Amino acid sequence: MVSERLGEYIEKKGFSFYAFENSLGAGRGSISKAVKEGKSIGSNVIENILSIYSDLNPIWLLTGTGTMFKEEKDFLLNKSVETYGLRTDRSVDGQQIPLYDIEAVAGLVPLFQDRTTQTPLDYISIPRLPKCDGAVYVTGDSMYPLLKSGDIVLYKEVNDIRNEIFWGEMYLLSMDMSGEEYITVKYIQKSEQIGFVKLVSQNKHHQDKDVEMTKIKALALVKASIRINSMH
Repeated sequence: MVSERLGEYIEKKGFSFYAFENSLGAGRGSISKAVKEGKSIGSNVIENILSIYSDLNPIWLLTGTGTMFKEEKDFLLNKSVETYGLRTDRSVDGQQIPLYDIEAVAGLVPLFQDRTTQTPLDYISIPRLPKCDGAVYVTGDSMYPLLKSGDIVLYKEVNDIRNEIFWGEMYLLSMDMSGEEYITVKYIQKSEQIGFVKLVSQNKHHQDKDVEMTKIKALALVKASIRINSMH
């Protein structure tokens, strides 16, 4: 039965029913009641589950045939995923990484200050990624061809900007530029100027720039990127 298999999936992923229902926008207790009492689940709810939990095999859920999780080659079909992990990273299964709209949350600073008040556009689930706090869409071409406008970057927030930078790694950052917030993705390298960092682009048409560290108001280490491959 679908509800029974869904219960197995929720248990396997280590989710609470409350967190699972909340991610779907479903009423509290609606899924847990169906699972515990063996009741049917509406087709619109199943469709919503399969759209959010991309690693769940729909054939297994609906018929019990095959494996619970999609084969990785099927899961990554039409998606290019690149990871930029450190040696100390540990991959995590079952993450539900919130995807935010930067414009809707008014920038990185308020997003990092209180994620609990922000409503994600969606959730991303990809097997064996390093621990991530969130994801946002990239704009601009400063990191082209590694990243292009419309790609998604998944990030881990940096709490101590002055002391927790891994030099040479790629970062999502927010800077104060004459009172305006400027959000970009750059490599951060050491600067010859004291109190500064050097921001380096992948795109060689963009010049390196030294900026005062105090100008950086929010910082996150880029852990992975996703590019959706359009089908024509």
